[in-house]
Amino acid sequence: MDICHSNGGLNIFLKLFLFPHLDMGGQKSGVCCAWAVPVLSLLLCFVEPVSAQIKYTVPEEVKEGHVVGNIAKDLGLDVGTLDKRRFRIVSGSRDGLFGVNQNNGRLSVLKRVDREAVCDGDGVCSINLKVVVENPFEIHHVGVEIADVNDHSPVFPDKVQRVEIAENTLLGTGFQLKAARDPDSAANAVRFYKLSPTEYFELELRDSGEDSKIPILKLSRHLDRERQIRHFLTLTAVDGGTPPKTGSMNVTVTVLDNNDNRPVFSQDAYSVSIRENIPIGTAILRVNASDLDDGTNAQITYSFLNNLKPKVYDTFELNRDTGEIRIKGKVDFEDIEVYRADVTASDKGQPPTTTDCRVTIKIVDVNDNEPEIDVTSLSNLVPEDSRPGTVISLISVSDRDSGVHGKVLCSLSEDVPFELKPSFQDHMYSLVTKGLLDRETVSHYDIVITARDFGEPPLSSVKTLSVQVSDVNDNSPQFPRNPFEVYLSENNAPGVSIFSVSAADIDEGENAAVTYHIHRGEGVKPDVAAFLNINSENGNIYALRSFDSEAVKMFQFEVMALDSGKPPLSTNATVSVYIMDQNDNAPVILSPLSANGSVLRAEEIPRNANPGHLVDKVRAYDADLGYNGWLLFSLQDVSDHTLFGLDRYTGQIRTLRAFTETDEAQHKLIVLVKDNGNVSLSATATVIINVVEPKEAFSASDAKSAVNGDDENNGAFYLIVTLGSVSTLFLISVVVLIVMQCSKEADHSSKYLQDTNYDGTLCHSIQYRSGDKRYMLVGPRLSVSSAAVPSSNVNTLRTATSRKSATLEDCVYPGWILQHRASQAHSHTGMHADG
Repeated sequence: MDICHSNGGLNIFLKLFLFPHLDMGGQKSGVCCAWAVPVLSLLLCFVEPVSAQIKYTVPEEVKEGHVVGNIAKDLGLDVGTLDKRRFRIVSGSRDGLFGVNQNNGRLSVLKRVDREAVCDGDGVCSINLKVVVENPFEIHHVGVEIADVNDHSPVFPDKVQRVEIAENTLLGTGFQLKAARDPDSAANAVRFYKLSPTEYFELELRDSGEDSKIPILKLSRHLDRERQIRHFLTLTAVDGGTPPKTGSMNVTVTVLDNNDNRPVFSQDAYSVSIRENIPIGTAILRVNASDLDDGTNAQITYSFLNNLKPKVYDTFELNRDTGEIRIKGKVDFEDIEVYRADVTASDKGQPPTTTDCRVTIKIVDVNDNEPEIDVTSLSNLVPEDSRPGTVISLISVSDRDSGVHGKVLCSLSEDVPFELKPSFQDHMYSLVTKGLLDRETVSHYDIVITARDFGEPPLSSVKTLSVQVSDVNDNSPQFPRNPFEVYLSENNAPGVSIFSVSAADIDEGENAAVTYHIHRGEGVKPDVAAFLNINSENGNIYALRSFDSEAVKMFQFEVMALDSGKPPLSTNATVSVYIMDQNDNAPVILSPLSANGSVLRAEEIPRNANPGHLVDKVRAYDADLGYNGWLLFSLQDVSDHTLFGLDRYTGQIRTLRAFTETDEAQHKLIVLVKDNGNVSLSATATVIINVVEPKEAFSASDAKSAVNGDDENNGAFYLIVTLGSVSTLFLISVVVLIVMQCSKEADHSSKYLQDTNYDGTLCHSIQYRSGDKRYMLVGPRLSVSSAAVPSSNVNTLRTATSRKSATLEDCVYPGWILQHRASQAHSHTGMHADG
């Protein structure tokens, strides 16, 4: 049925929800639609269509397929999208009485509707439907009121009622007759009764208190048993339908002999209140009647009248002798709140006399029904980037109890980022997000919904809703450390993996699939990117060329880890590659070197040279680093081992003793220069030493002294001063010569290892960092600069910041110390100095 022709359905909706002060009593349905539809259309433009309330009225007993109304049209839904949006009824249609058409949005009757079968009582019979559409999700409440039609005739419980009346009964005495029942609504129920014409009786209607009338047969003329023993009457019940329907019952009145006192109840009406769920067998009330007669005429029996509702007989029982009423069946407030019963007290006289009383039993509600939770889930997958306030589910709660027992408070479990938002309808909630979700922290929530009523004691029910948090790409890949340091031996094979990087992404699925790339953007040297390649799947880095530590000691590049999300996220890591030295360079002799390039030189030495005299120095260089570049000198071949000695660290050749007359005038020394690699590489130099007389060697020695200048030791300086003053202070010069001679003998061994103005080969150095300072282990000596300064003392530790120095007396370090410090080195450099 169209909403505008629904027996005031729309008027009631507008009156209750939109215009409570507007009087619509005289409005016609057509006029209603004339102004209601624009108003509803205007409201729908400003109100978000989450849910709506419409009401239809349909008469009972309509044919199957009868159209009740067009829900889609009345709600303003697009008919063309109903099928796609899964337009359907989800609850409320009892036994499938109604259905919706997804093609046109019409609500129609699917089977015969019998109002009396659907609803109990005379109240409004209404069926509430929930209609749902998706994308976006909307739930609408549709009420269908079943209008009564006069399809039932009044029916008496018995076809014949027999009434016994004593002949001396007073005029005006009433006898209750059985009432007819009509299951139709109040408008079509029994309206009045008619009695067939008689001169002895008249009919009176008494209000039963339940919107119905009880027929009372009143005596209007004295009876005479001797004239007429029985009277045959017909009672007719007429309902209020158009046209009215009737039902009839035969009444047979038997006139009895005299019993002139009737039983009398102690009170006209009894009332008692009991709690529901009272135990069966409990006595709740006792009715009491008395009779002034004697004997059997005063013996009273009690009984329920025969025209009570069947539920009364099923729930209560009456002791016919004592008048005690006990519980016979289950008492449920939610079924019936008030029971009304008529009790008859009858004596045993002939004829017996009776009297009636009304018993009202009120049921007191107790909190015996737990709240019920109904969850309509939109989806059990919630993206982790959902904004606060996103609707997850619709929740409705109900409690069959009444009053405070039926009020329900709904709550959620603690520590979940969700909350309940109440709807405009009572006991309706929306489950929404109240905070940000993070799948990587919590990927699954079991939301416990608790509904608790306000009864004493309170009852509660629990329902668990599982919500899965779906992943979005909100985490970039992360390297385990940054930067990476790679130590690679030089002369590596091209195309072989030199290192592998890996990054983890705490997202899942495609969002966690990581690929690797070498960053080739701005700031990256083209030559570095040219000889590197990376496996995008596993992060293995390959060198496309061989590296030479002597050419490149260190280089850096960036690796990018990129996930497969949309949009993709990335992270860069710096890879520092240090090229480790290998012993691939043989020592190179720098001195002696003759003019023609051969490693051969002749030296002259005066025959009167003292022990320890510096004859020559072999200088060499090794391009390797660390131990591979640490050079050691040794004599491979010498004509006289007792005459000459070679410092293994500095390459200095000195005399071991004074020359004798028997020593040869020419000596040949072959010096072997060897590095400290695992497989040592070496080179040789040949030194020819000619022993000459002092006069012949004076000019050469003087020239050598001028060239070396600062290279001579302090003893030579004192010797020159002494020789200059020998002509004036001979005695003093002798003492000085003795003192100097003693000093030389004391320092004889150290001169082979230490020279204050060292200009020989600087052995290979190892640099390392500590904070912002750089240090370097050198041969057996220690230095901090990256290259030797020609004027610097090699026994000095120099820093770039303070420029302070400290003399190192002992420059020989055990090999394990050098190895330990070399393993901690961040970079390795090689250097040499030509003295």
